[in-house]
Amino acid sequence: MTEILSTFANGFAITAALIMAIGAQNMFVLRQGLQREHVGPIVLFCVVSDGLLISAGVAGMGAALELVPGLSLFLSLGGACFLGWYGAVAFRRAATSSSMQVAGGAGKTLAAALAGAAGFTFLNPHVYLDTVLLMGAVSSTIAEQLRPVFVAGALTASIIWFTALGFGARFLSPLFARPAAWKVLDALVGTMMVAMAVGLLVHAFDLA
Repeated sequence: MTEILSTFANGFAITAALIMAIGAQNMFVLRQGLQREHVGPIVLFCVVSDGLLISAGVAGMGAALELVPGLSLFLSLGGACFLGWYGAVAFRRAATSSSMQVAGGAGKTLAAALAGAAGFTFLNPHVYLDTVLLMGAVSSTIAEQLRPVFVAGALTASIIWFTALGFGARFLSPLFARPAAWKVLDALVGTMMVAMAVGLLVHAFDLA
């Protein structure tokens, strides 16, 4: 029993450390939560995606990815383009005089919101280079019969985090009832996305 609990806690702690850092995906989920727009489907998508990526890493996909020539370069360039575009959109929102409504309103369609979540999840090379490879490396040291427990711990961390981020964002509604707060958030989002895009381009040039 001690070994099972230790393995579960290990999966939980590693995943929590990976996903709780402020990043593009988290900022997207936070913004959707603040707007109360398709929060449930977005949270579910992020959790399921995490489950697939973690399971792929544990199943040995990480080692296989290392053998694919040019994959890291392709992911870096694709991610840089996507993040740069989203950063530009965020800066444009910050520069407009109108503000987003905290609840409801005519915003993204469900398809557009899920497409955005997919972009932030699967066009981020760190998802593969960190999550898949790291989870694969850690799980390789765990007995095969305990690996499902490791995955369960990892998924529990993912469920708790994205649920809290998406649905907990509504408690910030009083702050974001002010137009200035949205402008500041969008400026921060734009700065973060562009900085990450530049970092990916630098990484791509190093690989080329």
